[in-house]
Amino acid sequence: MNTGTVKFFNETKGFGFILDSASNKEIFVHVSGLKEQITKDDKVQFEIVEGKKGVNAVEVKKI
Repeated sequence: MNTGTVKFFNETKGFGFILDSASNKEIFVHVSGLKEQITKDDKVQFEIVEGKKGVNAVEVKKI
């Protein structure tokens, strides 16, 4: 499991970005990959999968 901080999440549009604490890269997250609701600055853990346009965070939950 990876860990990071929610940099941005738009509830209306259903997507955002997580800043991965290990690589310091932004990872795309879609509402379909959430285990629970997240907001900006939440500390989260997640898995990374390859999507159509790059890597996506899935199984996202707060820690």
